[in-house]
Amino acid sequence: MVSAGRVVAKYIKGSPYKMRKVIDLIRGKDVNSALGILGNVEKRSRIYLDRALKSAIASAKQGGKLKQDDLFIWKITADDGPIMRRYKAQAMGRAAMIRKRTSHIIIELGVIERRPKKVPAKSGTPKSGK
Repeated sequence: MVSAGRVVAKYIKGSPYKMRKVIDLIRGKDVNSALGILGNVEKRSRIYLDRALKSAIASAKQGGKLKQDDLFIWKITADDGPIMRRYKAQAMGRAAMIRKRTSHIIIELGVIERRPKKVPAKSGTPKSGK
């Protein structure tokens, strides 16, 4: 299977662990139902995933041959990006590190192959039940 549209969103502010919780809801779905699911999820990472998915749909439709109804999410991942490190004062003169994580999101869309329905052939003579 060759991907129809591909998008890579880098340096997204948010933990990949939290992104994967939303990604697991839409993996393998067609894009219309995935957009519906993302519209109803109460997580901040859905905003970034929604933008990336719409960008992948637009790149797939760029050639003019594909429709949105024919696309599904073939592959979607959230990988670690660079970690910003900040420090916070602690007791007895110590410092505690705060890790602000980032993510790289990769979305690849595939095409749903729709096969025409087979019409049964009509024969000229009826078959007997014997």
